[in-house]
Amino acid sequence: MFTKLQIVSRWIIFTIDTCLSIIALLLAVILQHNFIIGNIDFLAFYKAVVLVILINSAVFYSVKSYAGIVRYTSAQDSFRILFAVILNSLLLFFAHALAIVITGQHVISNVAIVVYTLFSFLFLITYRVIVKYFFMYIKNANLDKIRIIIYGAGEAGVATKRTFDHDAKVNKTIIAYVDDDLRKVGKTIDGIKILDAGQLEHLIVKHEVDEIIFASYTIPLERKNQIVDICLENDVKILNIPSPEVWAKGDVTTAQIQNINIEDLLNRKTIQIDIDGIQKQLKDKRILITGAAGSIGSEVVRQLMKFETGLIILCDQSETALHNIYLELEETNANTNFHAFIGDVKDEKRMQHLFDTYKPHYVYHAAAYKHVPLMEDNAAEAIKTNVFGTKTIADLSVKYGVQKFVMISTDKAVNPTNVMGASKRIAEIYVQSLNDSLNNPDLIFSNGLSYLNDGNVKPITKFITTRFGNVLGSNGSVIPRFKQQIEKGGPVTVTHPEITRYFMTIPEACRLVLEAGCMGKGGEIFVFDMGKSVKIVELAKKMIRLAGLIPNQDIKIAYSGLRPGEKLFEELLNDSESTMPTHHEKIMIGQVREYVFNDIESQIYQLIGFATLNNNRQVVKQMKVIVPEFKSKNSVFEELDAQIQVEENT
Repeated sequence: MFTKLQIVSRWIIFTIDTCLSIIALLLAVILQHNFIIGNIDFLAFYKAVVLVILINSAVFYSVKSYAGIVRYTSAQDSFRILFAVILNSLLLFFAHALAIVITGQHVISNVAIVVYTLFSFLFLITYRVIVKYFFMYIKNANLDKIRIIIYGAGEAGVATKRTFDHDAKVNKTIIAYVDDDLRKVGKTIDGIKILDAGQLEHLIVKHEVDEIIFASYTIPLERKNQIVDICLENDVKILNIPSPEVWAKGDVTTAQIQNINIEDLLNRKTIQIDIDGIQKQLKDKRILITGAAGSIGSEVVRQLMKFETGLIILCDQSETALHNIYLELEETNANTNFHAFIGDVKDEKRMQHLFDTYKPHYVYHAAAYKHVPLMEDNAAEAIKTNVFGTKTIADLSVKYGVQKFVMISTDKAVNPTNVMGASKRIAEIYVQSLNDSLNNPDLIFSNGLSYLNDGNVKPITKFITTRFGNVLGSNGSVIPRFKQQIEKGGPVTVTHPEITRYFMTIPEACRLVLEAGCMGKGGEIFVFDMGKSVKIVELAKKMIRLAGLIPNQDIKIAYSGLRPGEKLFEELLNDSESTMPTHHEKIMIGQVREYVFNDIESQIYQLIGFATLNNNRQVVKQMKVIVPEFKSKNSVFEELDAQIQVEENT
């Protein structure tokens, strides 16, 4: 019944506050006269009442002390009331002093004003606290409440608890905080005891806990995974609070405290990058991002918007996706130093127009086809975009004096077993050999770079390649697909029980891209530390359990078999390559084979010619000539490997 009470009008609260102030005044006067009613000058008291009502009305209205919802009284409300009471007393003191000067009559003594101030604050706070705890008692009286433990007794934990207190519709009760900081253990917050997080499993069993909420942003990833495993073993639901940015905006609701995501358990600690060094290089520079509407390209754009760059050119062929990122930037950035340019990296004339118009200083080349099975069936298109598109942007970068060209590659380029990975490896080889050739004054350039021979263009471009594995949440990645399959009731499809992958968050990968681009001197292939590889079937099982379901009971896990071109284990370097460390612990330099530019360019022209004819078989055969370690797996092109082996033996 009480939980259905409507929130009363603020004017009722205003009236109650005024009445309590009058009662406080009466008690102050009685106390002043030692509880002898006959000694009270009631005429003076009535005048004091009128004065208090007038002053209180003005102050309460100005300070808005009556505007808060009583059942949700907070410390901020208490400070507002304290300020109002003190201001009331000061004005009452000066008004009384003024009355003495004008009329020569005493209305209320200074002692009574001091006592009135204490009583007034006590009454105004006490009735609010009583109402608040009355509603909390009624709210928690239901025996069918979901029992919650909040992990983290810091500011976020307290804010989480109070968010639930403010939502009468939530059928949950908080039985304890737990924290790893033993200095907090044994203390209480709002009547809720803080317990030792090391005893969590015992507490879950003892108190029959239904849910645990992670209410801390500093829990180490390893510890968080331990807690999640404990919770899953005991059928306890795990929730997560919103990001700090959401809390900072205020108005957080219980609806924003949601199930923990698998990404939260794969994330690693924030990578530190050389902000000042990047800012120094990019300041006032015009920067081109190809593939700017994709998952990686768009995040590179977001990261770049944090720096004092010049114009940022967003190039992509996808109209809708480009429009979406453009609208996002308009909403989140006060400046307008960005421009959306629709164009395909395969379109030489369109790209020529782009470079001629904007003359970028830096290029981040993220445009690429990346889906392995699709590229296995459309090899010619993979070459047109991933190889010819890269060659077009790279050549134009040299022609227009781009200072740095940063190519975003993939771990699938290492010992490739599919067309997509091999196409990216060929693109790597081209930009690497092109960089080497620019530093060779004796090189005679072919027709593709003939403009370098006329003396009007000085080759200054430094080509840098970054290579990393799968990124969490990217378009078409495994985690969003698993989520969709779980929402539909399954089955969750895994290609092979032993398949593993490296994972990295998109922001993490893009921060390292900017850092590598900053430190690169030209010709390097930077390899990112991807951490430990993850077994995909275990990832699927954990995602199912996090959704509150049981693998192979509520949601079936089905093995579909390796897809065309797919391999069980990804690599960041091939057998003949090694790495050298850099000043950044997460970035290494791959020691890769060197290639002769003229030879590679000639072979790539042949490859592009086959792609233009849409001759997929001949395209793949030429790719294997350029990249001898490219061995097809689970693909119709496996027969080419056998054919090439026979030809070599012959």
